[in-house]
Amino acid sequence: MKISFKYISYFFLFILGISMTLTSCTDDLNVTPKDDDEFLSETFFQDPASYKQVLAKLYAGLYVGGNDGDGDASQPGKNPDIAGLGGDFSSYLRLLFVTQEFTTDEAIIAWADGTLPTLNAQTWAPANEFLEGTFSRAFYHISVANEFLRQTTEEKLTARGVDSNLKAEIATFRAEARFLRAFSYYNLMDLFGNVPITTENDPVGFFYPEQKTRAEVFAFVESELKDLDNSLAASGANEYGRIDKTAAKFLLAQVYLNAKVYTGTDRNNEAASLCNEIITGSAYKFANVPYRYLFSADNNTNGAQTEVIFPIVGDGNAIRATGGGMSFIMHASIGGSMDASSRGMDGGWQGIRTRREFVNLFQDETATADKRGTFYTNGQSKDINNVSTFTDGYAVTKYINKKADGSAAQRNDIPDIDFPMFRLTDAYLMYAEATLRGAATGNLGIALGYINQIRTRAEAQPITLGEMTLDFILDERGRELFWECHRRTDLIRFGRFTGGSKIWQWKGGSINGNATESYRDLMPIPARNIQANPTLKQNPGY
Repeated sequence: MKISFKYISYFFLFILGISMTLTSCTDDLNVTPKDDDEFLSETFFQDPASYKQVLAKLYAGLYVGGNDGDGDASQPGKNPDIAGLGGDFSSYLRLLFVTQEFTTDEAIIAWADGTLPTLNAQTWAPANEFLEGTFSRAFYHISVANEFLRQTTEEKLTARGVDSNLKAEIATFRAEARFLRAFSYYNLMDLFGNVPITTENDPVGFFYPEQKTRAEVFAFVESELKDLDNSLAASGANEYGRIDKTAAKFLLAQVYLNAKVYTGTDRNNEAASLCNEIITGSAYKFANVPYRYLFSADNNTNGAQTEVIFPIVGDGNAIRATGGGMSFIMHASIGGSMDASSRGMDGGWQGIRTRREFVNLFQDETATADKRGTFYTNGQSKDINNVSTFTDGYAVTKYINKKADGSAAQRNDIPDIDFPMFRLTDAYLMYAEATLRGAATGNLGIALGYINQIRTRAEAQPITLGEMTLDFILDERGRELFWECHRRTDLIRFGRFTGGSKIWQWKGGSINGNATESYRDLMPIPARNIQANPTLKQNPGY
């Protein structure tokens, strides 16, 4: 059973009954309600409970794409958050998975929906609707956060007669909204590079927000995350599923680890220092439980929760989103001869598998020498001769909608699994990588200890200091963090995403893979967003 905040968030989605529309990039890249008497308005905020409800909308939007869960635009009164994009299609977590996994060696999808096959092959173009969805979803979150911040200034709260206790609580809400805005800007910077920045200080209405350089977006995100250390809840002090100081440090560590890609200057010293603070000085602890516990239906209570810094919470009863978040990941990864009930689900959609090159990162295909190598091979071929055939390619069984003891989750159509967006183990890996990249603030002996702690939990053989190379770290990140929305960013940081230094099946569109153009390390600015804001400039190569 998840705690109360999560129920508030999803209950809010069901009862709010409003429709919010992404008008265009010319309207503060903003999402405004069709009926401003209902949501994010002076009338709405007269209710003291409204402040937590809007914060809940921001958190819930990481999983669901509309106020009814999937936001089915074909049903009156059940519109998605973003006009023209179905709520299942535009789920934030689903889109991160699509862009971070399908574009790499870790995953491939059989479906031929629209331009989806181009993501498998690294042949996408600016008209790709999945990239448009990703761009629009991130800016939707930014716009809701901006409006919440506009509505919660000291001046407005005083005018409404908000008492001092609620004001103090709202101050923390504001910090969380700023974090979630920074999280969206991080994803936009990582995927698209040069994007506009809008804040609560910008006007609401018709204007063209100015496109900033990737370095400028980096500086904005860095400044926000550093400042939030003054106002977020202390480490481990917030409700489960909500952000605290450690989450901001973790995201900042990620930003610094990738700084060479984003700005041309490495920041490995800062990355290692922050990871050390997280590991040694936060409330989060390495989970001494079997690896599979981290991805089970009760991963919020089975001991795994001690290392999850930022979960995107799921709940089979509270969330009615069949096509969003973990429901998409679970349903789409079941097919062939797999028994859906053994995965705790009601059926499979015959979609996602992994590629042979990723399987080859493990010593065997049976999770014997490494418990993390959880592949379903019965009736599946390792080679992918036909992308559209689910049985071509091994299926992945990392996530399971059953409790750690094997008992059933709440229901079998919507999973209870919480998605581990940030976890402490990644801080171990980031610390080791930053240290190997020359961070004076790191220690190789300590880094080796962290790596072997990870491998011991996986029942894999420990390594020696001589074996702990950058190439090993990239592979170990794959083994530990696969299907957690990190792979594309990792491969780019190591110079292995595009080009020919790392090849996998169907990269470039051929069965055995081929080199791709380096400009694809950045996604194109979606064509429809440029049409909405003609001041946006397309990334080179597109």
